[in-house]
Amino acid sequence: MYAVVKTGGKQYRVSPGDVFIVERLAAEAGSQLKLDQVLMLGEDGQAPQIGAPLLGNMAVTCEVLDQNRADKVVIFKKKRRKGYTRHGGHRQLQTVLHVLDINGLGAVAPRAKTAETPDADAPAKKPRARKAPAKKAASEE
Repeated sequence: MYAVVKTGGKQYRVSPGDVFIVERLAAEAGSQLKLDQVLMLGEDGQAPQIGAPLLGNMAVTCEVLDQNRADKVVIFKKKRRKGYTRHGGHRQLQTVLHVLDINGLGAVAPRAKTAETPDADAPAKKPRARKAPAKKAASEE
């Protein structure tokens, strides 16, 4: 099952369990919110339901994972031979969302493990042994 939702002037295709990044939304990390501008709802092997422009009574339930800023975009202006340069940057505010459910039709999807949290069942990695540098032979004098 998937849905196409609109938020921040952009459209996103999401499924339960997906993690995606949107423009900044007014919500705290750890809270849940509903995206109610659902444009399309589809399921594999079936014809999708398409709204005109929205589907009524549809919502995507998401959990807010993080509120952060995107990577810096560098703005640099220069006019050659004139001594004119301007340097600036911009970091867009963004929200990281985890899709829990689409309109109550699917089971709540558990959040996938991230690389920062190692699996308890996985064996610990051993550090690689380094070779000692080769000793130079003493020259005969």
